[in-house]
Amino acid sequence: MTIEFIPPGEDWFPNPAGAGADGLLAFGGDLAPGRLLRAYSQGIFPWYGPGDPILWWSPDPRCVLAPEALHVPRSLARTLRRRTYAVTIDRAFARVIRACARTPRPDAQGTWLMPEMIEAYVRLHALGAAHSAEAWATDGSLAGGVYGVALGRMFFGESMFHTAPDASKAAFVHLARLLARWGYGLIDCQQTTRHMLRFGATEMPRARFLAHLTHLRTARPAPDAWTPPRDFDPLG
Repeated sequence: MTIEFIPPGEDWFPNPAGAGADGLLAFGGDLAPGRLLRAYSQGIFPWYGPGDPILWWSPDPRCVLAPEALHVPRSLARTLRRRTYAVTIDRAFARVIRACARTPRPDAQGTWLMPEMIEAYVRLHALGAAHSAEAWATDGSLAGGVYGVALGRMFFGESMFHTAPDASKAAFVHLARLLARWGYGLIDCQQTTRHMLRFGATEMPRARFLAHLTHLRTARPAPDAWTPPRDFDPLG
């Protein structure tokens, strides 16, 4: 396996099939909107820490969730029925990604969301390519959220956070059910976690994932995508 260097200004990526099992494919390049969208269209995403160059990944296997296959655990369903949180779409993208950056990760020191990454995804959001779901507590505070990138009928989940029980899960369930309504074929969860497996996610070989992506990245979602209906019920 060779990890390739992408010189500044060159807009290309090596074939993701050449990445090792851990998924590390290349380093270098930049986080310009065009490059980020090209990366996602090829099943590649950036992930790096302080002091590292930009690292580009395409893991094998890939953790994915078909939106229509979402499983909602009973305890979470009770929280949703009680309407503990009001969930919105794209109301506070920048706040969600910055909260994700502040959230400690049990398997990492510091944050993988560098300031330049935050700025890059905020730019994508302004272009209509990145989206968030927000869970608001009854006092009006932002209690949790999730964000990611949408391309065709693929949604690439990036990160989530919560400051109150089940808040990020409530946001994710709303988002997944809306993605199903809008015709999205897959949610890319990137790395396999018990958290996502409980929602019904499965592992998919990279070659199969890339084949699905080739079809879904150019498919059009429903015309009302990213305009959720009023009083949407994720359990209905």
